Amino acid sequence: MNSRSVSLFGFIFVLLTLTPHAGLLIGKKARAEARPKHSPGFNNRVEKVSIIVQQIGPDDSNLRSELQARGGSELRSFSALGFHVLNLPESAVAAISDRTDVAYVSPNRETQLLGHLSATTGADLVRVTSGTNVSGVDGTGIGIAILDSGMYANHVSFLDRNNGNRIARSLDFTGENRVDDPYGHGSIVASIAAGNGRVASGSYLGIAPNARLFNLRVLNSEGRGTVAGVLEALNWVALNAQAFNIRVVNMSLGMPAIDSYLNDPICLSVRRLVDSGIVVVAAAGNNGKDVEGNKVYGQIHSPGIEPSAITVGASNTFGTDSRTDDQVASYSSRGPTRSRWTDNSGITHYDNIIKPDLVAPGNKLVFAKSPGNFLVSENPTLDASVSAVDVRDMMSLSGSSMAAPVAAGAAALLLQANPSLTPNLVKTILEYTAQPLPGFNYLEQGAGEINIEGAVRLARLVRPDRASLALGDSLLTGTPSTYSNISGNTFNWSSIILTKYTSLSGISLITQYQQIYSLGVLIADGVLIADGVLIADGVLIGDGVLIADGVLIADGGVFLPYGVLIADGVLIADGVLIGDGVLIGDSGITADSFLLAYSAMNNGDLGGSPIEVDDGTDADY
Repeated sequence: MNSRSVSLFGFIFVLLTLTPHAGLLIGKKARAEARPKHSPGFNNRVEKVSIIVQQIGPDDSNLRSELQARGGSELRSFSALGFHVLNLPESAVAAISDRTDVAYVSPNRETQLLGHLSATTGADLVRVTSGTNVSGVDGTGIGIAILDSGMYANHVSFLDRNNGNRIARSLDFTGENRVDDPYGHGSIVASIAAGNGRVASGSYLGIAPNARLFNLRVLNSEGRGTVAGVLEALNWVALNAQAFNIRVVNMSLGMPAIDSYLNDPICLSVRRLVDSGIVVVAAAGNNGKDVEGNKVYGQIHSPGIEPSAITVGASNTFGTDSRTDDQVASYSSRGPTRSRWTDNSGITHYDNIIKPDLVAPGNKLVFAKSPGNFLVSENPTLDASVSAVDVRDMMSLSGSSMAAPVAAGAAALLLQANPSLTPNLVKTILEYTAQPLPGFNYLEQGAGEINIEGAVRLARLVRPDRASLALGDSLLTGTPSTYSNISGNTFNWSSIILTKYTSLSGISLITQYQQIYSLGVLIADGVLIADGVLIADGVLIGDGVLIADGVLIADGGVFLPYGVLIADGVLIADGVLIGDGVLIGDSGITADSFLLAYSAMNNGDLGGSPIEVDDGTDADY
C-alpha cells in the first residue's frame, strides 16, 4: 500500500485500536447526549427579545397561537425556510423551545461586514477579451445574488454589452427603504464578482462580467444588519431562484460563530439553498491575527462555518500577476470552526470543521465606488481616484469580503460552462484545481488558492448527463492535465477535496462519479465514525476514496501538508482529543499551542478580536 495514502482517519483508527475503550465510550456518549433546543444565554426576564424560531413541519397554526398567547409580537414568517422572527418575553423562550414542533430558538443577532484580478486568477484564460469586449465564458445567463449593503446601479461596471443594466432586481431588507449603497461595500463586492471592466480599458475587470446581478440589501447605511434581514433575503432567493436562474449567492458578511451549524438559522438556510442546487459562497472573516499581529486560529465566522457553503479566505498577490509570490493574507480568518453546542450535562461540543475551503485574492482590490459612501468618507485613502466622474470612479478594499465574490464569480463561470453541475461538484472542482500555497496549512488556505483556468477546464469535461450517473460511472468526457499555467507560472493542482475533518485525494474523485456530488448530501457524508470504528460508505463514495481499515485507497495526502500533523492527540468528531489514552479536552487554539494540539487556555474560548467592519485597513502591504 502506498505510504502516502495514510490519512488523518487512518491515524485515528490506529489510535482507537490501541485505546478501544476510549473510542467506544465516545461513541456511546454521543448517542446519549441530549441537545438543548435554544441558544445559551437566554435568561428568565420578562423583557422582550428578538428571536428566531425554527419550525418543524408545515402546519404552524398551533405554534402561532402559543407565540401570541405568550406575548409574541411583530411576527414575520419565511415559508421557504421554515423560520419565524418575533419579539417574545425572554422568560417564554424555554417553553417555546420545548415544543415538539420547534427545532431550535436563537437570538436575532446582528450581522456585520467581514471584511490585475482577472489575470492572476486565470479568468482571462477561459475567454477572449478584445479591449473591453469579453466573449466566451463570462457568466452569461447566470444570476448572482449579492447579500450586502446595496449597489450603486448607475456605475458603468454594471452595464451589459448593449448598455442595459445587469442589476436585474434590487430589494431592501434593512427597513431603510433604499437599495443604493450609502455604506460603499456592496458595490465593490458586486463589481469584483461581475464588473464589466469598462473603466481604464479593462484594468478593473470582474470575474463574471456578463452575469446578472441581484441586489439584496441586508446591511444598512452603517454596514449593519440582523439575522432576520438575512433570512428574509435568503427566503426570497429560495422562492425566486428558479424564475431568475439564480445559481450563486454571495455573502461577504458574517456574525460571531456561536451556535453550531446544526442550529444556526443562517447556516440551516444556506443548507436548504445548496440542497436545492444553489451555490452559496461565504467570507471566512478577517480575524486571523490578534492586536499584536500574532496568528490566531478558530475565528471563522457564520455562515462560513456551514459545511455546504464555499468558505473563502483572502490571499495576497502583492500586486503582481505572477502567483509565485502569493501568500495567505495575515488577517484572513483561520479554522477550525469553533461554533458549538452544550449538552444537558453542561459539556460544550465544538464543531471543529476544517475551514476555509480555499483562498482567493482579497488584498487591496480596486473596483466600483459608490459616490459619497461611508467607508471612503471615513477612510479617504480607500479612494482610488480613478475618475472624477462618479459613474466611473473606483475604490480599494481588502479582506475576505473581497475574496468571496472572486469565488462567486468563478462559480458562475463553471455553471455557464456546464449547467449540469451541482453545488457539491462546483465546490469539488474549485478545491481539486486549487493551487496549494507553500508554507500554509489547510486551516489557513483550505485546498489552496483559486485557479479559474483549471476549474473551468475541468468543469467542461464533466458529463452533461450527470443526473443519470451511478456510483463509479465515468464522470468525465476526457482526461484533464492536473496542472495549470497562469501568467507564465506552471503549478500542480491540489488534487484534494476537504471533508469535515480531513482531506480526500486521488484521481477517482474526478474520473468516477461519487454520490456525494448529488443534491441533498454533504461531501463529508461519505466518511462516518461509529463507536470509534471507521465505516466505508460505499453508497456515497466509490473507488479511490473508500476507507479500508482506516486507510484511504488513493494517492492520499496528510492532513496538514505544510506543518506538523498532530502534536499529542487526534481531533475526533466534536473536538475531543485523545493522547496516550488521556482526555485532553477542548480549549483554545493559538500558533504557539499549534493548530489541533489544544492547550488549556481561556476555558475553551479562543483569542482574537470581535467582528470588524471591512474598512480596508487590514491590507497587508
